[in-house]
Amino acid sequence: MMETDRTIREIERLKAARRAVILAHNYQESDVQDVADFVGDSLELSQKAAATPAEVIVFCGVHFMAETAFLLSPEKTVLLPRAAAGCPMADMITPDGLAAMRDAHPGAAVVCYVNSSAAVKALSDICCTSANAERVVRSIPEDREIVFVPDKYLGRHVERRTGRSMVLWPGFCPIHARLEALDVRRARSAHPGAEVWAHPECRPEVSDAADFVLSTGGMVRRARETKSATVVVATEVGMLHRLRAERPDVTFVAASEAALCTNMKMTGLRDVLAALETMRGAITVPDEVREPAARAVARMLEVG
Repeated sequence: MMETDRTIREIERLKAARRAVILAHNYQESDVQDVADFVGDSLELSQKAAATPAEVIVFCGVHFMAETAFLLSPEKTVLLPRAAAGCPMADMITPDGLAAMRDAHPGAAVVCYVNSSAAVKALSDICCTSANAERVVRSIPEDREIVFVPDKYLGRHVERRTGRSMVLWPGFCPIHARLEALDVRRARSAHPGAEVWAHPECRPEVSDAADFVLSTGGMVRRARETKSATVVVATEVGMLHRLRAERPDVTFVAASEAALCTNMKMTGLRDVLAALETMRGAITVPDEVREPAARAVARMLEVG
């Protein structure tokens, strides 16, 4: 405990000296969330960092998140404490693969989930988050074909919500795909009367078994207003720490403890400290990629 306290004090000292801001995704380890200036989802964090006077952004998350922070703040230094922290779903689509998809569907609008590389965003027409994907899809003229990448489960959720048929890239989040409807049934049996929340990256049968299908930001908002004494949460288990901080009077239970992302759990306090000490691990995006990728993000923000 004394060593942890020393590490936290040194992080705070160096953060001030470097004029840095520390961001932690909702799925990070609890002690990393606690030391962060902002905790949230990837785009929300990048927007908050861009609005600060900080010169350095330490992004406790995965690679595509740090890239997005650089898209919004190219004048800042963006550090990813663990270079190996990637996203299996983002790796399921490549620029070459998306280019081939565009060739196969000329004239289609490409909607790209932000959980993707900057290079993939750069070949897309507009980005979306799990919270605004439905709104983004509704903004596209009904007579225009839509290609949705890379998450087929989020895409199917949006299809059902909007009635728009889309060409779906066959990607998925392996962590959310581990969750099954049986997990929800078992949790309901163990916690009668509990609300059940599922992330839209889950399989359709899990979403169908839930009371609410919510992004991580939506879960935070729902936590603030729920009247339920117990909530079962079908998403990555790191989310529980954030929810418990929001509503300590509510019991939050994981639908399955197997929903654990090792990439999100790579970053520890010592990694944050090392990033501030050495200033290594800077994430940049070349202008020829950054500019079209930033435009795809900006079009999303215009939709809301």
